[in-house]
Amino acid sequence: MKNASIIGLKETDCKNISEKLNVLLANYSVFYQNTRGSHWNIKGDQFFTLHPKFEELYNSLVLKIDEIAERILTLGATPGHNYSDYLKISTIKESKEVSDGTKSVEIILNSFKVVLDLQRELLDITEKAGDEGTNSQMSDYITEQEKEVWMYNSYLGK
Repeated sequence: MKNASIIGLKETDCKNISEKLNVLLANYSVFYQNTRGSHWNIKGDQFFTLHPKFEELYNSLVLKIDEIAERILTLGATPGHNYSDYLKISTIKESKEVSDGTKSVEIILNSFKVVLDLQRELLDITEKAGDEGTNSQMSDYITEQEKEVWMYNSYLGK
């Protein structure tokens, strides 16, 4: 945690935040792969609507994966990178149902719930630690994803 004192944070806070960010990273990585699978395998009358929407989502997710990993590095820790490790700590599980559009959207909404909950936990932790960098990042993600939830729910007629 050599960066902690330089960026004005406590080493113990950087360690705790990095651990929680690694859990978030694992969840984002599984979320990404599930969405990628839905994009590849979607079938039926929803194909032309959902295929590009899923691509838009997985492109957004992969950017966040990179940003989260870089934030972990900024805090002086090492981001996880093995799917076997991700699957052990991720609350989001691998999806086997990737060709049904409605089911895929439901899985995406459940995945958003997981990452939104984790990001809100990080908001609390980072606020107490004075970690404005991570706090701002999580706040931006939450704002964007709440709108995505609304849109996906609207697609389902909810």
